[in-house]
Amino acid sequence: MAFPHITRRKFIFGAAGAGVAAIAADSTILEPNHPRVVQREIALRRWPAQLQGFTIALLSDFHYDPYFSSHPLKAAINIVNNLRPDLIALTGDFVTAPSFDGDDQKAAAKAEPCASLLRQMNAAHGLFAVLGNHDWGTSPRHVTAALKAEGIQVLANSTVPIEAGSARFWLSGVKDILFGASDLNAALASVPRDEATILLAHEPDYADYVARHSEDLPVDLQLSGHSHGGQIRLPFVRPFYLPELAKKYFWGLYKVGPLTLYTNPGLGTMGVPIRWNCPPEITLLTLRSASS
Repeated sequence: MAFPHITRRKFIFGAAGAGVAAIAADSTILEPNHPRVVQREIALRRWPAQLQGFTIALLSDFHYDPYFSSHPLKAAINIVNNLRPDLIALTGDFVTAPSFDGDDQKAAAKAEPCASLLRQMNAAHGLFAVLGNHDWGTSPRHVTAALKAEGIQVLANSTVPIEAGSARFWLSGVKDILFGASDLNAALASVPRDEATILLAHEPDYADYVARHSEDLPVDLQLSGHSHGGQIRLPFVRPFYLPELAKKYFWGLYKVGPLTLYTNPGLGTMGVPIRWNCPPEITLLTLRSASS
């Protein structure tokens, strides 16, 4: 049997084509649909010693649609439940605002199936959320109602105490910063100044403002999303595109003056349904007292 002759040029083009196909498959089928768990221990100066080891599962940027972003969200349900977090924090963009003259109400309606999936996650102290810029760009009232209907508490320039035994901390959340709706003073108005506070804020670069007001309005930890981690990342290179208020603190753990910040790169995708070198993430944060 005679085998066809393969020239060096044909071999190189064939190998390159196979490589491109493999990258395309990884970035559109494999990586976007398989969330990874990132675990971080965070020591906070004012964290109650009685709450050592308290865990928070942080998820963000779901951008629900039934064809693409629903898959990593469905995959995340069992992962989160197996982690058994004490609390689940959801930092916005449950839906995607339409471009140009799209139907805002149709886009906002996707909050119902998104919330229905999120409610399948369990945590002893419940699920808490803030809205993102896309939620505000559709119908913040509709998205809030959908979340609340599933038992997910929405923090809108407000704060709740999280109590365990004789210890407590305060969980605060602000309305979207890009839409000019955030009010840190209102969110923290009821918080005793000597007790630990965690702030949910969709846009991570808001941390600069929060840190500047640390003496009057102390926040220990800010949890954010919004950036998607860049969504497509080449090794050793800054992401090509980052949205406003996510250009500085776009992925991972940061120290901003006295404030600790964690930015989650999200579960869903925006624009093209592609992630490369930027997998969807479930962050499990374990909190400890810095003095112990």
